[in-house]
Amino acid sequence: MIATFKNIISLLFLAVFLSCQSQNAVVNSKNQVATVVDDTTFVNLKDYSTDFIYDMKYATEDNFLKAKVYDCAECYLRLKTVKALIVANEAFVKKGFRIKLFDCYRPLDIQKKMWTIVSNPKYVADPARGSIHNRGGAVDITLVDKKGKELDMGTAFDFFGIEASHGYEKLSQKIKYNRILLKTVMTQNGFNSFDSEWWHYNLQSALKDKVANEKWKCN
Repeated sequence: MIATFKNIISLLFLAVFLSCQSQNAVVNSKNQVATVVDDTTFVNLKDYSTDFIYDMKYATEDNFLKAKVYDCAECYLRLKTVKALIVANEAFVKKGFRIKLFDCYRPLDIQKKMWTIVSNPKYVADPARGSIHNRGGAVDITLVDKKGKELDMGTAFDFFGIEASHGYEKLSQKIKYNRILLKTVMTQNGFNSFDSEWWHYNLQSALKDKVANEKWKCN
């Protein structure tokens, strides 16, 4: 009888112990969920995909500013922008193309530097208001084929004439097709086009995010 009673006590103790362990596991699980990267966190696109081509123009002097304004060539964006961009790129890959990036997230300090060089809102967004690039929701892009050759879009990147606008009609059918292809896939995946620049796309859900000045370290 005493042995049976002791066995019952032991079983009760074991049940309580296992219950506590189970509760700790839930707590630990919740803690793990809490550490998941938020969609608005800035991340490096290269950490999430190796399927993109990069030509980060503002990390060189090969741009309309004729000045290097980034310390190094990296493409940072908010995580939700990265997710949408990867899905769009996967659609292009199926068609035999890939996205080539010219510019991504732009810290506000860089926007101010650009504004100092060219203080014209026709070419550079006034840092007093900030741009979607400063919010981590914009990319400047084109497409390349399987050999890495850029598709003909009619003008160079950062050409600010009317010929760069989506509504410009005096283009060959091939150029029109290339622009339509780029625009169609991007808009199908949550991005908005910018009327005067065939290369610029904004993630629609990022338009109201805050202007940021996050910086990244150069290796």
